[in-house]
Amino acid sequence: MRQPSAGYDAIVVGGGHNGLVAAAYLAKAGLRTVLLERRATLGGTVETRTLADGSRAPGLFHTVGRLRPAVVRELDLGARGLSLVAPEVRAFAPQPDGRAVTLWASPERTAAELASWSGVDSLAWAPFDRQVRALASFLAALGEQTPPATSGPGLADAITGLLLGRAYKRLSRDDARTLLRVLPMAVADFVGDAFETDAIRATIAARAIQFSGLGAWSMGTTATLLADSAGNDGGAAGQAVFARGGPGAVADALAAAARGLGAELRTGAEVIAVTSSDGRVSGVALASGEEIAAPIVASGLDPKRTLLDLLGPLDLGPHLRWRVGNVRQPGTVAKVNLALAQLPRFPAAGDGAEAAKRLRGRILVGATGIDDLERAFDASKYGRVSDRLVLEATIPTLVDPSLAARDGGHVMSVVAQYVPYRLRDGSWDDAARTALGENVVAALEEVAPGIGSLVTAREVLTPADLEAEYGLTGGHPYHQEPGLDAWFAWRPLVGLARYRMPLRGLYLVGPGAHPGGGVTGAPAHNAVKEILADRRRRR
Repeated sequence: MRQPSAGYDAIVVGGGHNGLVAAAYLAKAGLRTVLLERRATLGGTVETRTLADGSRAPGLFHTVGRLRPAVVRELDLGARGLSLVAPEVRAFAPQPDGRAVTLWASPERTAAELASWSGVDSLAWAPFDRQVRALASFLAALGEQTPPATSGPGLADAITGLLLGRAYKRLSRDDARTLLRVLPMAVADFVGDAFETDAIRATIAARAIQFSGLGAWSMGTTATLLADSAGNDGGAAGQAVFARGGPGAVADALAAAARGLGAELRTGAEVIAVTSSDGRVSGVALASGEEIAAPIVASGLDPKRTLLDLLGPLDLGPHLRWRVGNVRQPGTVAKVNLALAQLPRFPAAGDGAEAAKRLRGRILVGATGIDDLERAFDASKYGRVSDRLVLEATIPTLVDPSLAARDGGHVMSVVAQYVPYRLRDGSWDDAARTALGENVVAALEEVAPGIGSLVTAREVLTPADLEAEYGLTGGHPYHQEPGLDAWFAWRPLVGLARYRMPLRGLYLVGPGAHPGGGVTGAPAHNAVKEILADRRRRR
């Protein structure tokens, strides 16, 4: 074993967007910080990948509208090259009868279009959107706070309680009562209370189950929907915000911010252990044999990889090791990227400029009814890929043509929901991967006839591929299931929700920590505040 290298004040493990946020803020606070990433590139799932024909497509996440505004502002990401585009359309859901449900940024425009489906639903949209925004505002406030201690609460917990109490009081009396009623509800019930048209219900509910192993009738999915709507003017229609250059532009801007603030960013540096002395972090060991010393280690890896793989048995203990082993990470998401010779035609979108406008946001395929969402979920529970996949697609070249390899070409990014990590019959070999890609194209053919003939390159990432490529245990994009049992003070586990892990000086800064997953930077933004507070107390 080599001798430890020159010490740092802090080490960040993992170069995903949360790791980059943590490194930037630690360096901004004056700490000598090094970030270590095992891959050759930074950004993790927030990257722009190159396809076989030279086109560029999103890695896993294709929209970035939940990125915390404070992170963008405080790290001056705009000056570091980040340019965001928010189309007028939020979601377009073509239906089997040739019509489509379209949700716009404007509540008035959405309500006007819903009138062709139902006069009742048209009138219901504005009050429903207002209520979602109001309830989501409380979850936004909740997401900015460190969960309270489960034993011996102190002054900081009292301040958190006061801040949350003020946020709760800002709700109207009706909204306050509604919040307590709907948080544990299944999203199917929540949208069913407001709308009578099944296609409209499914179009809204799809956001509550995306990237998770939960169904539309699973308890607590309303909380997931509201959390997804928190911040950045999501509302009931959700967000559809793109980064010019693809989502990798977010990682590039964060990396530039971290370097500009003094952080050292190293790729090809795989951490295999967190070292310790007398119950406290002393640094990390790399696969190369190098050791790096630091009194603070901030991990952007998921809870299982952080605690089970990087810590020794004595640091964790048998009971906590058992609890961590039971963290639920049932990945049920695959990613398919398609390079297209030209823009596909969706008959339900119309033609020409109007069609292109409707296709600039999220395109939902399979959101035809609540029970259709649930049937797709049922298949994944038993290790099968549904015959009727639920897809969320985007065509990022409609807002950034530079991503295409040729003039007139396009890129389609498809998130396939309810693709199980473990197949009941077989494994994710090349044949299964090819079959999944064909399944996705076949589903798209139903709403965009002829799209298959336009494909010039295709990339399929199964849940097993996501695990291997990005280090996602179980292939779960959120590092842990976003159920009520892993929410706020229960994320990732009771007693570990304050970002501090059982080994002193070790912190969790990835989406396995509160407030959870997505392209937000929020877990790292919150965690760094606790890291710096602990450092001040030690000094």
